[in-house]
Amino acid sequence: MTESTERDCFQRLVQRLEPQSKLVRSWELKGGVSAQVTALEIEQLDGKRRKVVVRRHGAADIAQNPHVAADEFKLMELLKSVGVAAPVPFFLDQSGEIFSTPYVVIEYIEGKTEFTPADVTDHVFQLAAQLSRIHSVDVSKLDLSFLPKLEKACTEKIEKRPAITDESLGEGRIRDVLEAVWPFPSRNPCVLLHGDFWPGNVMWRDGQLAAVIDWEDAQLGDPLADVANARLEILWVFGIEAMLRFTGRYQSLTKFDFTDLSYWDLFAALRPASKISDWGLDASTEQKMREEHSWFVAQAFEKIGTGKGKKS
Repeated sequence: MTESTERDCFQRLVQRLEPQSKLVRSWELKGGVSAQVTALEIEQLDGKRRKVVVRRHGAADIAQNPHVAADEFKLMELLKSVGVAAPVPFFLDQSGEIFSTPYVVIEYIEGKTEFTPADVTDHVFQLAAQLSRIHSVDVSKLDLSFLPKLEKACTEKIEKRPAITDESLGEGRIRDVLEAVWPFPSRNPCVLLHGDFWPGNVMWRDGQLAAVIDWEDAQLGDPLADVANARLEILWVFGIEAMLRFTGRYQSLTKFDFTDLSYWDLFAALRPASKISDWGLDASTEQKMREEHSWFVAQAFEKIGTGKGKKS
């Protein structure tokens, strides 16, 4: 699609969204991997301007879930109704008349991702509070039956051991441990999971958490899965102390059973296996992340070995 053709598509989209408005400009938002994300500035009939975001999911997401756009739109509507800090959804188009794939139009969040906060402790405390808020959503009062179940995805991951494991990240040993104990006991309630809660999916404004974005990986399952993933990502971005403070604050805000956290840490540690070299990192950053990953896996093994995370 040429630049002029794409602009014409966005203009048609604006007309469908607000018939009396016109497109002022559009620009790609960086950072999206699974979806193509574009911001639009719109001039309304009275001369006022506002911004929205268009999310077009990629082929991989659509192949995995043909209804990914509709599901994400529905989820964000529900999140709005229960007060979770997420973008407000405005429009869903599955017609294929403007773009060949479904898309959603959502709120433009005035803010930015933050990887060098002035106060790291306050930053991770806010992350912990928001994650606990997500996990406190009463799923019994919402129709979330369209979301996938974490347990099913984990079972598939455990049962499909690759022919060649990534031993540079200790994948074989991690899988050995997880295969021996899966499935875990049901110690915690099934909650709403973001599915990819990390600093890159959180928007900030004036030092305050403004919104959690990119909900296409949302699932239902054990809250420790989100916690473990966030722990590894926070370790990579902010370091060990920040990770520990995040964990401690989250625990203080919830009443979940943390017995199996070390096993969920190992699940989180599987995510970059055979992928980290494809992330386009410079050599020193990749080496640092590999070393921190090694530490993360070692601390999980140590706790399991001493009984602090041992399955019973």
